[in-house]
Amino acid sequence: MHSMAIDRRTVLRAGAAGALSLLVPLSGRADQRPAYVAARREADGSYAAVVLDEGGDVLFREALDGRGHDIALSPDRRLAVYFARRPGRFALVVDLEKRARRLAFAPPPGRHFYGHGFFSADGKLLYATESGPDDDGTLGIYDVAAGFLRVGACSTGGVGPHEALILPDRRTVVVANGGMLTHPDDERLVLNLATMEPSLAYIDLATGDIVDRVELAADLHQVSLRHMGIDGAGAVWVGGQYQGPPVDQVPLVVRHVRGSEPVPIAASPSVYSSLRQYVGSVSPNADGSLVATTSPRGGVVIEWEAATGNVVSARKLADVCGVAPEESGSGFLVSDGFGHLHDEAGLVRDYPDTAWDNHLRKV
Repeated sequence: MHSMAIDRRTVLRAGAAGALSLLVPLSGRADQRPAYVAARREADGSYAAVVLDEGGDVLFREALDGRGHDIALSPDRRLAVYFARRPGRFALVVDLEKRARRLAFAPPPGRHFYGHGFFSADGKLLYATESGPDDDGTLGIYDVAAGFLRVGACSTGGVGPHEALILPDRRTVVVANGGMLTHPDDERLVLNLATMEPSLAYIDLATGDIVDRVELAADLHQVSLRHMGIDGAGAVWVGGQYQGPPVDQVPLVVRHVRGSEPVPIAASPSVYSSLRQYVGSVSPNADGSLVATTSPRGGVVIEWEAATGNVVSARKLADVCGVAPEESGSGFLVSDGFGHLHDEAGLVRDYPDTAWDNHLRKV
């Protein structure tokens, strides 16, 4: 999102973390509960982990050491882990029940987070997409009870792993490997445009084995697979970011069911051109009947019917990216880089001089 540019080499300053705490309870009502979590840039230029109630009011916020990205929620919805934007080296754990910072942690030296992670079905382990100097994609494994100590890792079967989601079977995870090899001093400089191999890898969490791996057709090898959602039928929807010529007409949304080939979703040229070669976030609605994709570059939210792949609606919203199911209803709550929250009816809240980051999660 254009309004969120920072030095991406910000690292965790553990010794100063306590002094940076910004815990600010903003609710006078004890019955208000966390409904959404997101990261944002504050009016003073600092960065924060933010927790919202159902109406979009800020319940509390906690300082981040740099720009945040996505959030992993524990199965019991008591913990939220905010990850640094790639290639970042901090993760902040917030206790949603106590409305308090728990701790911060980092990957091993020489490695970085890719901005996403998830908890195991029993909540005992946290998995984070990571990479390092050798450019191997891994899922780092962190023990929750041991203070998020890193206890292992497994391969993602590709370069540049980004979002990872646990499937409804509660045992298998799907990882979107972006396929881009970037320069160690400039993450936007892609070194392997001609040989990119984006993929979806399915990993058995009990063994760490890759049990399935699929790639797009050869003519789509420059569609870097990044963000995902799972619809009501259990199919994986993936949003891509095209690294080829801007004038090319390529599908940026793909649906995949294990045991079959990934299927690019057909849409009119105007729909895909409105995304400006970039999908920033993907989310199903509450019952999984709709899937929303956002593009901050295109300033558009597109809703797709999960069963057919048909476009249901397209809304223009400048610098929009975060999207999550509405707390009640069948639609979506979305956030943008100008501090706005929108639902299906329009503007919900305006936080002037702030900028929401790329992702919004429903608690």
